[in-house]
Amino acid sequence: MTLRGAPLRQQVLDAAERLLRQGKAEFSMRQLAAEAGVSFATPFNQFGSKAAIMLALSARRIDTMEERFASAALPEDAIARIGRATDVASAVMLEEPEVSRTVMGWLGTPGAASGHVLEHSSALWARALGAGNGLAEARREDALRDLPRQLAFAFRGVLSFWTAGELPDEALATEARRVAQALLLGFVDRSDT
Repeated sequence: MTLRGAPLRQQVLDAAERLLRQGKAEFSMRQLAAEAGVSFATPFNQFGSKAAIMLALSARRIDTMEERFASAALPEDAIARIGRATDVASAVMLEEPEVSRTVMGWLGTPGAASGHVLEHSSALWARALGAGNGLAEARREDALRDLPRQLAFAFRGVLSFWTAGELPDEALATEARRVAQALLLGFVDRSDT
């Protein structure tokens, strides 16, 4: 299914990313329209607000994470798959750290539009878990049900400290892996650890 106005939406999002790359995080919708080469009303008609544009840019990042994860050589073991997913997700965020930080900074701000970031992110982590191979058989069903959402919360938590400048770029992937591993500990057979 193609969204109504999909090419215009992509044009506006591309322009927003260009402005963010130029360090213009406080761009106005008028500046955005000019950068996109569209009428002043187009960004509003396509998204409704700057916050909604930032949610769409967040979705772009998650889509990129999913695409890269899906195209990677994946191990069968769920724990190794989660490790691979944290590495992929961290790498996507670090490709353009200032743009990613700006986008992350908009999520959850007062007045920001409600999005589906949690649902979208949880889907990435569900894909990463796969069938749950390597998890304790007695807890596998619980893991497949609960871990995707908890991993989404955990990755977002690490990103929030990174966005705030409390976590350097070079520590993002390591800390994301550590928090994911801590969550996974409740779902592995203790005799294997």
